[in-house]
Amino acid sequence: MFSNGVHANPAARGYHAVYRESQINHCPGCGRTHWYVGRTSAECAFCTTALPLAEASTLSHPVPVQVRHRRMHTEHAWAA
Repeated sequence: MFSNGVHANPAARGYHAVYRESQINHCPGCGRTHWYVGRTSAECAFCTTALPLAEASTLSHPVPVQVRHRRMHTEHAWAA
């Protein structure tokens, strides 16, 4: 939270540009509509302005998976 309480009031933060999957998105940098969309962000194909995905912030993040190998002390045959 910021010292002036802005974080507590989203309307007081001002304009927050995000890429919305279900809409036509105009780039705030150049105004064009061609995007490279990744898992968490979209990048303008012309001026490389990056925007976070609106849907990425609403998805739940998975719990980290811990991988345990059954054979911890197996011997490997190394080629010479």
